[in-house]
Amino acid sequence: MAEFIKIYPDKPSEAAIAKVVKVLQSGGLVIYPTDTVYGLGCDITNSRALEKIAKIKGVKLEKANFSFICHDLSNLSDYVRQIDTSTFKILKRALPGPYTFILPGNNNLPKEFKKKTTVGIRVPDNNIALEIVRQLGNPIVSTSIRDEDDVIEYTTDPELIFEKWQNLVDLVIDGGYGDNVGSTIIDLSEHEPVIIREGKGDIDIL
Repeated sequence: MAEFIKIYPDKPSEAAIAKVVKVLQSGGLVIYPTDTVYGLGCDITNSRALEKIAKIKGVKLEKANFSFICHDLSNLSDYVRQIDTSTFKILKRALPGPYTFILPGNNNLPKEFKKKTTVGIRVPDNNIALEIVRQLGNPIVSTSIRDEDDVIEYTTDPELIFEKWQNLVDLVIDGGYGDNVGSTIIDLSEHEPVIIREGKGDIDIL
C-alpha cells in the first residue's frame, strides 16, 4: 500500500521532499500536486518505473505522450534541440506556469523515447513539484490523474486520490486540493505556435 504524506506547498519540508525523491530513485511511482491537476510521475532515468506508468495508462511506452517535468528552463537542453529566440521568449513568459509545450526532441532522450521527434515539457508553478525535481537532479516523467467519471474528469481531493490509487503507486502527496482543469498544451515544434488544448494557461502569452 502507498504511503500518504502531507506537504505544504508554500514551504515544502526538505525531509518530506527527500522521502519522495528516495521513492523515485528506487523506481517507485508518486502522485504529486502541480499548478493544474494531480500528476502521476516517476524518475525519467528508470526504465522499470516508466514501464509501470505505461501499463497503468494502458499504452505502449514508446507511443506514450508523457510530459517531462523540469525544475526550470536549464533542463531543456538535456532533451530538446536548440530553439530559436522567439520560442525561448514564449517559454520565459509562460514558465513556471500551467502550460505544456511540445518541443523538438534531441538525441539525448531516454532510450524508451528515442523514436519520438517531439517532447512535452512542463515547469509547473508549484513548489512541491519543483522541489522534487530539483532534489532529484533530473526531470520526472508525468501524466495527469484522470477519473473514469466523465463529469468529474479529474479528482481534486488528495484523500480520494489516495483511496483510488493506493495499491497502484508507492506514495501519494497531499499538497491540498488540486485543480480540475489541465494545462494548456502549445506545440512549438514548428515555425508557428499551435494550440493543441486550451486549459488553465492563458493563450495571450503567445
